[in-house]
Amino acid sequence: MPIDSEAPGLPNVIYILTDDQGPWAAGCYGNHEIRTPNIDRLAESGVRFSKFFVATPVCSPSRATFLTGRISSQHGIHDWLRDENVGPKTKNIIGGEVAYTDVMGRHGYTCGMSGKWHMGDSINPQHSFDFWYVHQRGGGPYNNAPMIRDGKLIDEPGYVTDRITDEALNFINDHHDDEQPFYLSVHYTAPHSPWDGHPQDIVDSYDDCPFETCPQEERHPAAISLTDMCLGNREMLKGYFAAVTAMDNNVGRIIDRIEELGLRDNTLIIFCSDNGFSCGHHGFWGKGNGTCPRNMYENSIIVPFVLSHPGRVPQGQVSDAMMCAYDFMPTLLDYLGMGDDIPWEQNLPGISFLPSWEGNDQDSPDIVVIYDEYGPVRMIRTQQHKYVERYPDGPNELWDLVNDPDERENRIDDPALTEVIGDLKARMEEWFARYVIPDKDGLKETHDASGEPIGKHPSA
Repeated sequence: MPIDSEAPGLPNVIYILTDDQGPWAAGCYGNHEIRTPNIDRLAESGVRFSKFFVATPVCSPSRATFLTGRISSQHGIHDWLRDENVGPKTKNIIGGEVAYTDVMGRHGYTCGMSGKWHMGDSINPQHSFDFWYVHQRGGGPYNNAPMIRDGKLIDEPGYVTDRITDEALNFINDHHDDEQPFYLSVHYTAPHSPWDGHPQDIVDSYDDCPFETCPQEERHPAAISLTDMCLGNREMLKGYFAAVTAMDNNVGRIIDRIEELGLRDNTLIIFCSDNGFSCGHHGFWGKGNGTCPRNMYENSIIVPFVLSHPGRVPQGQVSDAMMCAYDFMPTLLDYLGMGDDIPWEQNLPGISFLPSWEGNDQDSPDIVVIYDEYGPVRMIRTQQHKYVERYPDGPNELWDLVNDPDERENRIDDPALTEVIGDLKARMEEWFARYVIPDKDGLKETHDASGEPIGKHPSA
């Protein structure tokens, strides 16, 4: 496709993606303890989604779904990638996919990437990215972090959250006055473990925090070793909160620079996370693989999602639309006027929620069903019920989210709900049959949760 001659009229786009941020871990989502004034600032100037779901509650597959609009059983990444990022086992897993950045690049966008990639082959720029400063793997120490600059593996001096922002600001400085618009991915590793090495003044500022928003509940029977290291540990809580606040400070640096350059009214800023997280909620620490077998708790699958674009996106609104990561690609391209170039030939499962992005939930599609997968664990969620099936032999779950929003009573064996369970199971299996590519089917994966020893290996 030739470059769109209308490209100069398109907005700049900054997509800020955090790592392991629970839906509760921001002030604008009701947390009165954690300090996130800049995320809150975006929410005050835009639309905050209360029910935004990821398609897989772990890093690498979730990120691939955001980028390509396809589920794990289409793009083929089912869990966080340990060995495929750098080194002898490097593999370009999603090279054959069509990303929204590919479409944007064809329309004249200059695309930059600063931060965590973690979708295979971290060394070589992919999917129309012109600027490429990425983490070698997916996680690790916050100081002297393993990064890639100009195709070379380096240990980056300093605090990695700051360094990711520094490179993002350099990209903005280099392209803010170009004739063509820019797209910038800022992918923080925060607030992923390890929860040490963060700015000490921020850590100390949480010394007296009661952490009422992180109840350290009785240990979940399926919790993995991460919970044993963290449950009831105030230093871990302080580290998590500090990681979020330090990241929020850097979000503020980006907003400030855009305002200083006079670009705020012509820049769409999106804030999101790759999966949710629990810090003692339900008695475990982690996300989808924080238990074994894996879980689909609300804290694992719902993430903060905020977008702000003065003059187009209304200010201070909350959307209750049930939107999923697989809807992100078609909605973003629709927002940018590229609806005719959405690659529907890729059998995309999502739809455009453009009216909700523009503050008009009543005009958005009347979709009230979300589907998730994590290997052999699949889920269907309606406004009232969530059915989770762990293939091939359970244990399965049914949650009544209207009467039991905290998911405390598993109703799977309630004879009064047999018909409900049968209907949900049939709908779920029909939906996945429509989109699964047989040789990439997640049902071939195992139930094992990999676990996340803090600071020991690069996990999702």
